[in-house]
Amino acid sequence: MSELSRVITQEKRGDCDVESLFSMLENFTDVRDTHIEKLAKTGGLVLPLLLEKIEKTRELAAEAEKTCIDLEEVYKQKQAVNREKRRKEWDCFIDDMNFNCQRIDNTFEEKEEELRDLYTDLNHKLNINSSK
Repeated sequence: MSELSRVITQEKRGDCDVESLFSMLENFTDVRDTHIEKLAKTGGLVLPLLLEKIEKTRELAAEAEKTCIDLEEVYKQKQAVNREKRRKEWDCFIDDMNFNCQRIDNTFEEKEEELRDLYTDLNHKLNINSSK
């Protein structure tokens, strides 16, 4: 009896599979007969608009790229100008510092010479006073 129930179960399963296949075939035929034609009509209307929007987007992207390249060039030029300006300011600062250092050195040498003369004069006066 178990063999018979297995055969019956297999037949039922086979019937279900066949019914499922027929159902899928009906759905496929329905889609083919109705929806494909609608899709073709809709695509015919939407596709040109979509292509136009894609073209506009491509043009905007090209403009954005050109703007970006232009801005990059302007940035590089400004950067070079600013770098040159900073270099000149630095050179001026160094020149000023060298001038100030030289002035300090000169003042120091003058004061050193004045002190040397003062001590020499003082020493001379002390020697004169001691010899009397």
